[in-house]
Amino acid sequence: MLWKLLIRSQLCRLCSFRKMLSASKYRPSLASFTYTTDHQSNKENKRTVEKLYKFSVDIRKIRRLKGWVLFEDETYVEEVASVLQQLGADEATVASILERCPEAIVCSPTTVNTQRELWQLVCKNEQELVKLIEQFPESFFTIKDQETQKLNIQFFQELGLKNVVIGRFLTTASNIFHNPIEKNRQMIIILQESYLNLGGSEANMKVWLLKLLSQNPFILLNSSAAIKKTLEFLQEQGFTNFEILQLLSKLKGFLFQLCPGNIQNSISFSKNAFKCTDHDLKQLVLKCPAILYYSVPVLEERIQGLLKEGISIAQIKETPMVLELTPQIVQYRIRKLNSLGYRIKDGHLANLSGTKKEFEANFGKIQAKKGRPLFNPVAPLNVEE
Repeated sequence: MLWKLLIRSQLCRLCSFRKMLSASKYRPSLASFTYTTDHQSNKENKRTVEKLYKFSVDIRKIRRLKGWVLFEDETYVEEVASVLQQLGADEATVASILERCPEAIVCSPTTVNTQRELWQLVCKNEQELVKLIEQFPESFFTIKDQETQKLNIQFFQELGLKNVVIGRFLTTASNIFHNPIEKNRQMIIILQESYLNLGGSEANMKVWLLKLLSQNPFILLNSSAAIKKTLEFLQEQGFTNFEILQLLSKLKGFLFQLCPGNIQNSISFSKNAFKCTDHDLKQLVLKCPAILYYSVPVLEERIQGLLKEGISIAQIKETPMVLELTPQIVQYRIRKLNSLGYRIKDGHLANLSGTKKEFEANFGKIQAKKGRPLFNPVAPLNVEE
């Protein structure tokens, strides 16, 4: 769940400095466009439109999405389409990519080919590469700092990350590839040192680090100072090194993306809401680390939502993991359980919490138990003659 909160698609950018200046100048409103074609102002580039039609591209979609590209003097429709076709993309795939990422046509063939070579470093074959481009065209055509991207790809491979994981980074966390290679190296060193200082073993460090990066690559966008500050704050709150390491692993590194002030606010609110001691609150946090992650408004909304369903504070304290569910999910699950005659407010919240898969499994067990006969009709009966 936390991963989804932070996961975001990256916006496409122009592949040359001149085009970026041009795009920023004319993107605000169509009324400000001054591109010319055939010495007529405020007209789309007819050659661009004709070439797009040639590849069965729906021009109306481009006009709605990024109409400014149609006013560019210099475009590379045929060249970009050719690169995609060489990789094995059919006509429908090419049209789909250009419709969803019109910026592609202002990227020069040279930079697109270089980008293809970079992505091929982590793709098994061209078929896999085409599939990635089709799914994430904006990520592919965000062409920037290609030499830095290459160095970072090689660095992640040297760390031991699998190519499929690096490929996922390229499509969903492309910003980390624009970090200077020195910064990413320094962050890895800080994470390794933090792990060892918290009591982690040298033997398990690599596995821990690779898992952490796989779950949350955005951790590389943090600063070393922020990481140290967060660790010091948690130690001041009475958490032991072992407990901090537990929290770090359970929160998949998102702990480092929180500032001490926000964590303090969440702790203070939770302590007041649950009417508990510092020790009791720490136990709650260890059971449900998301208490540190969620903001006060989110925590308040979720607690109030549970109370409205008849669930008590004591029940929440017993199973704090239920706070990971939104009020909408809570209502849906309670209705399902009620349909079986299961009164959640009179029972344990374990059947309510958990992932969707875990809930469905628990629901299935309750349903099976509900419909189970009082006796086994196929069992032999002991009848005295």
